[in-house]
Amino acid sequence: MRKRILATVLAAGMAVSLAACGGGSGTTEAAKTEAAKTEAAKTETKAEESKAEGETKAEAEAPASDWKPGTTISIVVPASAGGTTDLSARVWSQFAKELGFDSVVVNAGGASGSVAANQVLDAAADGCTVLYGHNLVNVANIAGVTDYNYTAFKLGPTFCLEPAQQLYASAAKYKDWNDFVEQAKANPGKLMACTEVGAYTYYELLGLEVAAGIDLDLVDVGSNSEKIAALLGGQVDLMPGAYGNAKDYVESGDFVCLGVPTAERYETVSDLPTLKEQGVDYVYPDCEFSFYFPKDTPDEVIAAYEAVTKQLTENEEVVAALNNLAMVPKYLNAADSEANDAKIFSQLEEIAATVQ
Repeated sequence: MRKRILATVLAAGMAVSLAACGGGSGTTEAAKTEAAKTEAAKTETKAEESKAEGETKAEAEAPASDWKPGTTISIVVPASAGGTTDLSARVWSQFAKELGFDSVVVNAGGASGSVAANQVLDAAADGCTVLYGHNLVNVANIAGVTDYNYTAFKLGPTFCLEPAQQLYASAAKYKDWNDFVEQAKANPGKLMACTEVGAYTYYELLGLEVAAGIDLDLVDVGSNSEKIAALLGGQVDLMPGAYGNAKDYVESGDFVCLGVPTAERYETVSDLPTLKEQGVDYVYPDCEFSFYFPKDTPDEVIAAYEAVTKQLTENEEVVAALNNLAMVPKYLNAADSEANDAKIFSQLEEIAATVQ
C-alpha cells in the first residue's frame, strides 16, 4: 500500500511539472493524460483502502468463536441479591441473552466468596457454570480462608468497573471525614466498622486504619444488604460500600459519604470527595468484575465469552444500565484480565503485609 501511494504522489508531481514547463499543445495533452492517470490511481487507492478498512472492521466485529452454550448458563455470584455484584451480573445476563447466551444468576454468598468459588471449581469445564466477581478469590487466599487464588481458575473477560468502595457513616452522627477521624482518635478501638472478615472490605478497612492513624472495631456483619441494615440501625459507625447500594440513603439524608479511596474522582461518583483530597494518602484497588472458569475450560469457550462481553460493553443500553449502578463498562480480554488479577493480588499482599 505504501508503494502504491508513493507512486501516486510521484505521478501527480510529474503531471504538475509537465503542465508548468510545456508551452505546446502536445505537452498540455500529455499533462492532461498524466493527470487523468493520477486521478484514476487515487480512486483505485481509495477503493483499496476502503476495502481494507471494511475487512478490518468486519474482522473486529466478527465473533471470535462459534461456540454457543448447550444449556442455560449458571452465573455464580458470591453475594446475596441486590448488591452491585449481583445487579451487574444481571445486566450481563439480560443483554447476553439477545446474543444467544441464556443465563441465570445464582447467588451463593458466604465464607468470603469461597462458597461460590468452590461451586465453580467443582463444576464441569463446559462453559455453563462460571464465577462472576471482583478480587474475591485473591482476598480470600490472602486472608487464609482458601488455599488458592485466581491461578486456580481460567480467567475470562472483564465486564465492568466500580470505584473502590466508599466510606459511609450516619449523617445524624458525623458531619464529614474530619469529624469522624476526630471522634475515632478520641475513642480508639470503640467506633465500629462493618465488614466481612477475609473479604474485600476487610483489607480496605485495615489499610484505612494505618493510613488515617485510627483504630476501629471491625465487626463481621455479612453482605452488602446486611451492612446497610447495620448502619441504618445504628449498630455500626462506618460502612464501606458501593454508591449503587448507598445512593438512596445519601439522597434521603440518612448517610453521609466520608470519602472514596481512589486516586481521583470517577465520573459516576463525581460528587463524592476522595480521601486524597482530604489529606489521606490512601488508594485501594477498584472493583473490576471478571468471569472465572474451571481450569480446563476450552479456549473456544473463553473466546466466545470475550466476543459477547466486548459487544455488551459497546452497547449504549448496557452502558446506561451500568452507569445507573454507578459502574462503568471496562472490557479486558482473558489474557489482560489474568494480568490484572496478578497486579491486584500483589497490591493486596502489600496491604496485608503493611497491616500485619
